[in-house]
Amino acid sequence: MHKFDYSFLNNGLLPAQMVNLTANIASLKTAAGFRKIKHLQVFTELEAVARVQSIKSSNAIEGIVTSDERIVAIVNQNSAPLNHKEAEIAGYRDALSQIHSNHSDIDFRERDILRLHEIMMELAGDELAGKYKEDDNVILEQDAQGNRRVRFRPTSAQDTAQAMEQLELAYMAARADSNINQLLLIPCVILDFLCIHPFRDGNGRMSRLLSLLLLYKNGYDAGKYVSFEEQINNYKALYYQSLQQSSVGWHENQNDYFPFMENFLSVLYMCYKELDKRFAVVHGQKITKKARIEATVLNSLTPLSKSDICGIHPDVSPTTVEAVLGQMIRTGSIRRVGQGRASRYISNH
Repeated sequence: MHKFDYSFLNNGLLPAQMVNLTANIASLKTAAGFRKIKHLQVFTELEAVARVQSIKSSNAIEGIVTSDERIVAIVNQNSAPLNHKEAEIAGYRDALSQIHSNHSDIDFRERDILRLHEIMMELAGDELAGKYKEDDNVILEQDAQGNRRVRFRPTSAQDTAQAMEQLELAYMAARADSNINQLLLIPCVILDFLCIHPFRDGNGRMSRLLSLLLLYKNGYDAGKYVSFEEQINNYKALYYQSLQQSSVGWHENQNDYFPFMENFLSVLYMCYKELDKRFAVVHGQKITKKARIEATVLNSLTPLSKSDICGIHPDVSPTTVEAVLGQMIRTGSIRRVGQGRASRYISNH
């Protein structure tokens, strides 16, 4: 059985692209937080739109589609489902509502995962709603000539309950490790969930619900206002490519998590970027350059140079960056690593 071990996230050896993504996400997250406080009504309206897009897109990824008019009617509960597909769409609506409303009371625990699956599948009359698969399943792919082949064999039905228990325990242990960045941990856990493929049906939709749950619990709520699922659907080929790359060698503990991690972070970054685009200037108020620089350094996983920070914020002058860094050193929130041109800056917390 695959060994669930996330200690590799503690070694600080990350590709530059991933470091830049996390720094950019942190900066955009800070800006969004300020704007939400001042413009709650605007965010409430955005949430209503994103909810429809999320329910539509997550189901569309799995080939479950209906008209936009029916989607809106189902999401707003103005109409009961008319067929099996619409019942599945309504089930995702109900499970997503649980996460939006009660994410602080739901965790990455077996009982909560099974309950979410039950909510998602029970309206469609699935006899295994809220239960692990009873038979082995395979993930197929089809070539241009229509020939099918097995792309991946998930964990066997016999080993699924034990694998899910081990996944939960490994996640809890990694979450308690202050040296592991939660934003990097989440996609690793989601990849492992997908490789276990614990349910007969609904694994993809559950993975996206659990992604939102863990992001929300860690303060990354852009997916509530700009659909996380829609961003995945827009670049579905890249999503599946990263999933395939990261699942190779999974059973033998030889897989590379980084392709899936980078795709996951890219999707989250696109959500925040879209949110930032809509709120670059709200009622003439901008997020200060000082706050953006502080957020970038404090949330970075690795020490950043002044040129790194200027690259992330091209509209901020080097003089301003230097002044903010100096103030942060004096207050003790960050420290300098190295001297002269080799100087880097990292949070003390």
